[in-house]
Amino acid sequence: MRYNKNLAILLIILGTAFAKAQTSFDKDIASVKDKVIEWRRDFHQNPELGNREFKTAEKIAKHLKSLGIEVQTGVAKTGVVGLLKGDQPGKVIALRADIDALPVTERNDLPFKSKVTTTFLGADTGVMHACGHDTHTAILMGVAEVLSKNKDKIKGSVKFIFQPAEEGPPPGEEGGAKLMVKENVLENPKVDAIFGLHINSATPVNTIRYKSGGTMAAVERFVVNVKGKQTHGSQPWSGVDPILISAKIIDGFQSIISRESKLTDEAAVITVGKITSGLRFNIIPESAEMIGTVRTLDPDMREKIIRRMTEMAADIAKAYGGEATIDWQEMTLVTYNDAALTNQMLPTLQTVSGAENVVPQKAVTGGEDFSYFQEKVPGFYFFLGGMTPGNTEAFPHHTPDFFIDESGFQLGVKALSQMSIDYLNAK
Repeated sequence: MRYNKNLAILLIILGTAFAKAQTSFDKDIASVKDKVIEWRRDFHQNPELGNREFKTAEKIAKHLKSLGIEVQTGVAKTGVVGLLKGDQPGKVIALRADIDALPVTERNDLPFKSKVTTTFLGADTGVMHACGHDTHTAILMGVAEVLSKNKDKIKGSVKFIFQPAEEGPPPGEEGGAKLMVKENVLENPKVDAIFGLHINSATPVNTIRYKSGGTMAAVERFVVNVKGKQTHGSQPWSGVDPILISAKIIDGFQSIISRESKLTDEAAVITVGKITSGLRFNIIPESAEMIGTVRTLDPDMREKIIRRMTEMAADIAKAYGGEATIDWQEMTLVTYNDAALTNQMLPTLQTVSGAENVVPQKAVTGGEDFSYFQEKVPGFYFFLGGMTPGNTEAFPHHTPDFFIDESGFQLGVKALSQMSIDYLNAK
């Protein structure tokens, strides 16, 4: 009887200590809630394009230094990397946030709406965080503050990677995750695993979505240059119309998806997002340029689509008396979640969010250069809900009306913080 009583007392003491530790950790997370929202609004109101995130990087570095975290700036041009060493030795986990905005003119009526304008590829445009990178940055700054207050719970180190140019560097420049890897961001100390999240406007707040294995698509950027023969608009028979040829090429590209790609295996997308040609209504121009993207989730499909598009552009142009060439630029690999790491971290996500709020999903055709980190070390990338509860529709990412509910940010801080502790402390 005495043994059982002592055991009960011991369990009460241990339970009380654990509860205090959890309360302390949760209290730290709650203490940064308003800061995260404030940081996010500041970044949203002052967005910067890829490889030009100078003020954003300055604000991040200042915050990390204030926490006593070792800071390195100028990584991959404008990136910031922080290193937090725990009180005990162990593995190294990396947490990544992307920090760049997009050339989109905001249409929201928010008090912190972006009014920033710039010239992008020769065109005047607004600048907007239309994909939530302001949210990712603010959340990771919050995680850095939480973990810096809990160094005694960290067995190992946490590397905070604030990455520029996720949407792609300006033409002619290097940038993004690929350049960070090239500059050895995953070394010194060597990273054992990496985590990242993406806010999602179509997922309800306090919900987390994930997929083991291939999660997001490989992305290619292509440029088709069509050469015709200029003539008067009233006499098309005396020239070669590159605009007509461009239309036929676009139509042909779509037949590759609808008639040549086995979509029951994986999804694939070909999109032409920009066409430039001509100056006047009554002149058939000499040339046209089309810029677009290909999204694939299967390496064999990727290879086939690239080959067929290259063949088709040239053949269609020739059939109409013109010429066409196509140039390719690899933007991302398949975002691939390591199966063992995903399974290891699922219990943590279910604990912080509630098991019913952690939902598996199918692969998506959006792309992420987080994949370049995953190519080198095991990685786990998941989606965080940003849609107001009760809403059934949401504006897509990369649009002028893109909107995120800020009430879900705290879960992002809690998820990344607890994942770091649990991974590093695992035996």
